Amino acid sequence: MGKPNIKPLGDNVLVEPRQIKTKTDQGIFLPETVSGEAPQEGRVISVGESKDIKVKKNQTVIFRRYGGTDIDVNDKKYVILKNEDILAVVE
Repeated sequence: MGKPNIKPLGDNVLVEPRQIKTKTDQGIFLPETVSGEAPQEGRVISVGESKDIKVKKNQTVIFRRYGGTDIDVNDKKYVILKNEDILAVVE
């Protein structure tokens, strides 16, 4: 199961969110209030054709907690975000 066959349009960006830990390294399960929150960090999979997009494929980005549209492709979770929902690039 390789990368998804999805090409964002316009100023949209496809991001694979970072997985949230549901269990600590010591085996303690985290409460749903902690693990149930939407991720804010992820890896850029592909970008739309807009010249306004400042991120590139494979960069790690921080995005708005409740921004974008969640999708499932090949049993993996992705988020399609507007360019303005991306807040920063992690270097």
